[in-house]
Amino acid sequence: MNDKIISFIRELYGEQENLIPLHAPLFLGKEKAYLEHCVDTTFVSSVGKFVDQFEEMVTDYTGVAGAIACVNGTCALQAALTLSGVEPGDLVITQALSFVATANAISHCGAEPVFLDSDADTMGLSPKALKAFLEGETKPGANGPVLKATGQRVAAVVPMHVFGHSCQIEEIVSICSEWDVELVEDAAEALGSYRNDRHLGSFGRYGVLSFNGNKTITTGGGGMLLVNDPELIASARHKMTTAKLPHPWEFNHDQVAWNFRMPNINAALGCAQMEYLDDILASKRAVAMQYRDFFADIPEIHFYEDLPGSKGNYWLCAIGMKDKSARDQLLEEANGAGVMMRPVWRLLSDLPMYKNAMRDDLSVAEDLVNRVVNIPSSAQEKMIS
Repeated sequence: MNDKIISFIRELYGEQENLIPLHAPLFLGKEKAYLEHCVDTTFVSSVGKFVDQFEEMVTDYTGVAGAIACVNGTCALQAALTLSGVEPGDLVITQALSFVATANAISHCGAEPVFLDSDADTMGLSPKALKAFLEGETKPGANGPVLKATGQRVAAVVPMHVFGHSCQIEEIVSICSEWDVELVEDAAEALGSYRNDRHLGSFGRYGVLSFNGNKTITTGGGGMLLVNDPELIASARHKMTTAKLPHPWEFNHDQVAWNFRMPNINAALGCAQMEYLDDILASKRAVAMQYRDFFADIPEIHFYEDLPGSKGNYWLCAIGMKDKSARDQLLEEANGAGVMMRPVWRLLSDLPMYKNAMRDDLSVAEDLVNRVVNIPSSAQEKMIS
């Protein structure tokens, strides 16, 4: 069976010998021209027309009130949490099945992560687990729920949309509203993904995107803070830009702040990529649909596809194997044959720096870790150019 899978992927990508990467960027537009403009004008740092243009393009595309370009998604998430009021000593609820940046951003705020379980179908934070934790372990406080055992405030909930698939975000929004706790969306992997025609990352006051080299579009390294309240945009941008007060020559800063702004040279790549984002997404969806049809004939393998009401970007296509042994065998044979595949991340709660963090039952997440495999998911140039 594994030979059949490997052969299908090589046929799908039209590559019979060379390495097939898990996800490679495409540069088919004006990337070189925009980069040359940065060099020719010397505007390669955080001031330049492409930064503003990239922010406007992402704002328009996602439908948020405003977007602030950032050096990477981790810093964008740290900023979102801090701007949401997360303080040292607070608790922040998230899912154990996520990339390490989710927990690191919480730690950078001086807060402590609480790891909850995932839904089997979305791989994202389980609303059932969230509700059970809040009802069982916390009680209402003056500024939101507090942990019964320690009195620590639960300052925020951070669901992450795994591989660009929407979690049950509307249910999570409802629970957060009921318990008066901030929602911060980690939509790092979800550019071009929607829940009921609403772009992911736009359900709370703040959300984040990532533009790392392996994402749907890339700025080399970079992220975006999505702001859904127009009254918060200026203050957020000010804090992310060293809190420097406007003046022709004086260096006046009015608060402790970050130097998180994206350089113009990175934003130039983003602008060029945004110009054909819809084509990239269409190609990735076409690849995903071919996978869906192929795996439909292999009952022991589950292909993760959109749930009703959701439209994912299929950033990384994922399959669920029968068990860990089958997963490991596929990983070994595929990578040995030059077709890159990878397992999902280790649970954050299993990493040494988070082994003592609070957690609830993680049985679904543990099962997913043992069985899920990411398969090659790059957009295909032949479908775009």
